[in-house]
Amino acid sequence: MDRIILIETSTSLCSAALVEDGRIVAERISEEPRVHASMTAPFVKELLDSEGIRVSDCSAVAVSKGPGSYTGLRVGVSTAKGLCFGAGIPLISVGTLDTLVHQAIDSGALPEGCRRIVPMVDARRMEVYTAVFDTEGNQLTETVAQIVDGDTFKDILEEGPVLFIGDGALKCKEVIGSGSAFFEDCCPKASSMLHPALKALEEKKFEDVAYFEPFYLKEFMTTTSKKKLF
Repeated sequence: MDRIILIETSTSLCSAALVEDGRIVAERISEEPRVHASMTAPFVKELLDSEGIRVSDCSAVAVSKGPGSYTGLRVGVSTAKGLCFGAGIPLISVGTLDTLVHQAIDSGALPEGCRRIVPMVDARRMEVYTAVFDTEGNQLTETVAQIVDGDTFKDILEEGPVLFIGDGALKCKEVIGSGSAFFEDCCPKASSMLHPALKALEEKKFEDVAYFEPFYLKEFMTTTSKKKLF
């Protein structure tokens, strides 16, 4: 029996899920802010306890690789690596944008005649992490950090209906304008990693547990307080 632990911590939502024989059998979600470090590992334990199994009974651990929140990604990847090291099982990574696309597809949210899905993760101000996908979940363009204005998606909008999904999409809704649809379920969930994770397991597409790092896309920026320190 194939079992996969799914961990999604790339945005404000913290979630984990358990796959058994191709379906989600348990899931934990928290929308509370800044709980990734305190809740990710307990969520995994709760999932395993609910099914009466151990990490070593699983075939792999799948984790969100980004892009997304620097802190969230670090927490998720560190947790996943610890589970894989301890149990001696493979590590799978799933892109945040892929998870959002499958979330839209699995929910039946695509508008009639939809040709493209554009997932968008908030990167502050009017910038987002994004790429263009087809309605089968195939990525068509490179993942980029994009500053959004009224002309950003003009070309694909002229081709037909487009579904935008993600917290970045909702932020840019007014700027993107007409001719588009927006999926309100905006944060990626662990359960929506199901199909990419199963595909990676089938193809034995695993990460190096020792050296794998999240896909940040942009360098982590820190700020210094303007208050005098001395």
